[in-house]
Amino acid sequence: MSAKMTHLDQLYADTDDPWNFRTSAYEQEKFAATRAALGADAYEHAVELGCGNGALAQHLAPLCAAYTGVDAVARAVRAAQEAVPAARFVQGWLPDDLPQGAFDLIVLSEIVYFLDPSALQRLGADMDARWPNAELICVTWLGDTGNSLQGEAALGCLNAALGTPLSLVSKTADYRIDRRLTREAL
Repeated sequence: MSAKMTHLDQLYADTDDPWNFRTSAYEQEKFAATRAALGADAYEHAVELGCGNGALAQHLAPLCAAYTGVDAVARAVRAAQEAVPAARFVQGWLPDDLPQGAFDLIVLSEIVYFLDPSALQRLGADMDARWPNAELICVTWLGDTGNSLQGEAALGCLNAALGTPLSLVSKTADYRIDRRLTREAL
């Protein structure tokens, strides 16, 4: 964890927007595609694991009565709170620091490849145990991640850990969006 945390802290050392989420047309299109992939028009309480600076939360939080974001980087959490003041953002490392709550939407956007296979196994099992009826959306980068796991391999590890796996909703040359609807909707 320490080497990955150092890497993440370095990414945020000079800016709270290291991937240009706020200004990139590509990122804004991906956020719109993520919103379009949702299975419902509204949610009671969403959790975004790996929320970064809150750029995606700005698109999704208006659909939710409550929104919680978790990120490992303190600077990202502060930026997210500024971006979406009505939401709750907390610092935590996944899968260790999953928040408490009754979530009906779980969002993982371009984060699964930051975890190793054993952490993805635990994350999938923990999500299933805590929120068995939650809709799950996972956005996965398809390019070189710079991590030991590439996007689709990491997604495969997560899928293997889930009781009901994710299904492909859409795919571009750069990313894919997978979803598992609530068990009630299946």
